[in-house]
Amino acid sequence: MKTWDVVIVGAGAAGLFCAGVAGQRGLKVLVIDHSDKIAEKIRISGGGRCNFTNRLLDASAPQKHFISQNPHFCRSALSRYTPQDFIDLVQKHGIAFHEKHKGQLFCDHSAEDIIRMLLAECQAGGVTLRTGCSVKTVQVTTEDKPHYTLETNQGTIQTATLVVATGGLSIPKIGASDWGYRIASQFGLRLVERRPGLVPLTFDGEAWAAYAQLAGLALPVGIETGDKKTRMHFDEDLLFTHRGLSGPGVLQISSYWQEGTPIRLNLAPNINLPERLQEAKLRSKKLLSNELATLVPSRLAEAWVNQEPALQRTAAEVPDKALNKLADALSNWSLTPTGSEGYKKAEVTLGGVDTRDVSSQTMESKQSGLYFIGEVIDVTGWLGGYNFQWAWASGQACAVALAARLANPPEP
Repeated sequence: MKTWDVVIVGAGAAGLFCAGVAGQRGLKVLVIDHSDKIAEKIRISGGGRCNFTNRLLDASAPQKHFISQNPHFCRSALSRYTPQDFIDLVQKHGIAFHEKHKGQLFCDHSAEDIIRMLLAECQAGGVTLRTGCSVKTVQVTTEDKPHYTLETNQGTIQTATLVVATGGLSIPKIGASDWGYRIASQFGLRLVERRPGLVPLTFDGEAWAAYAQLAGLALPVGIETGDKKTRMHFDEDLLFTHRGLSGPGVLQISSYWQEGTPIRLNLAPNINLPERLQEAKLRSKKLLSNELATLVPSRLAEAWVNQEPALQRTAAEVPDKALNKLADALSNWSLTPTGSEGYKKAEVTLGGVDTRDVSSQTMESKQSGLYFIGEVIDVTGWLGGYNFQWAWASGQACAVALAARLANPPEP
């Protein structure tokens, strides 16, 4: 039976990248994935164009853009493999890209370009890839040299080191599973509670009925949640849906939102609503809804005005108290989601393998020879390419450590 230097479980962003780097450093690498299709999350990301990194990532202060019980854990890997490092690789492969918004980089053509690049890097390293390969059991033997034995539906596999790159629970229809968490538990590693992140929020009941008609409406907003030390704020676009709220602003805030607590929206950021509405009252003979429609989208203006009879008249006729109440409601709308769209629409999984049990330098766990990279660890980035950069950086850190381990194997 052939024994591999490295077996990587999971042919996604982190797994394929790690495999390519490790293979090109002289290791015999096997990548296996239970799905017949690899890298599906890359394929569907960024509207099919893959938001592959973010220029604005500050590796010296990763807590700005990453969520973890230890937000500084990811600093080491991110500082050693930067967005520019990955950009250099993209350019080496002749992939055209552009910056869309706030440092977010996308392929000009297709996410398939990134997948082909990763496979080319794996081929350059002599990496073997097996799809449709499900792992049934994992056992470790410490006699002579430590090694892992994997029983799969394609036979028995032996390896000196095992890398778990299976991602999280998000988007199960493309193959997400909890396998990585189960392996972590098998070897006594701690887990941080998992929940959906970067996910649309939902609202039920009559309270939402007035806003369900706004489905499809998008607008820039200020959005926040939490108080004092836990307060988090984003200035991003909002999208009304039939079931609630989505769009970049809501996806960002969802990773910080705690169940049962409110979110607060400013639906007219950068506009002094009390002042503008008072000006309209002094000069206008139009309906207030028409004046309000010059400040916010007309559908939003109508939905608000239709809920309050005192507002359904000309601007000049609306009492000051009602105008001020409207201005406050639009600029500080507090509402409590009843839930989220869950893992089926979440872009990432918050929580995962506890960073206290993983080396930030090597990605090796406290179980010798067992490594974890990418989303399966308790490291979650903001929307906008940060999670892909964590996949590349953690994969690189792991591969470099694996090569060093092969050169200087641990004592049995």
